[in-house]
Amino acid sequence: MIFALALASNLNASKHLNWALQQLEHQGKLIAVSCAYEMPCRDGVGADYLNAACLFESAELDFATIHVFIKNLESMTGRIRPSHQITLDIDVIAWQDQHTQSWQLNAKKMPFALDVKVPLYDVLPIQTFHVSPIPHYKQLKYNSGYA
Repeated sequence: MIFALALASNLNASKHLNWALQQLEHQGKLIAVSCAYEMPCRDGVGADYLNAACLFESAELDFATIHVFIKNLESMTGRIRPSHQITLDIDVIAWQDQHTQSWQLNAKKMPFALDVKVPLYDVLPIQTFHVSPIPHYKQLKYNSGYA
């Protein structure tokens, strides 16, 4: 299956996003990785986030097991719920299996927030994730890691 994942962190963000992407690579293939966008906290309470997205392919993980895997990754970084200091947040936003050409959207995450749509459009440029006009955010390019 191919998964469109949204990743975010506002505590040692580059370190945690890089680590998460490395862990994903150990479980499958990173098809595409977005820029990381520095964006304000949605509710205006916490520190700014780095928000990113990736397309991740795995022959071993399905829709049920990917959730267990990504929640384990969050726990391994010390994620505490609830908190405004987020070491790592990963969500499955969409998926596609080998039998379908269309993307299935995660209705539990809809409507998609700007901090999900902007990075996802980098790797999955479908109308659902299009934002116009595109807000200006500081960007970090992914080159085997965010620096």
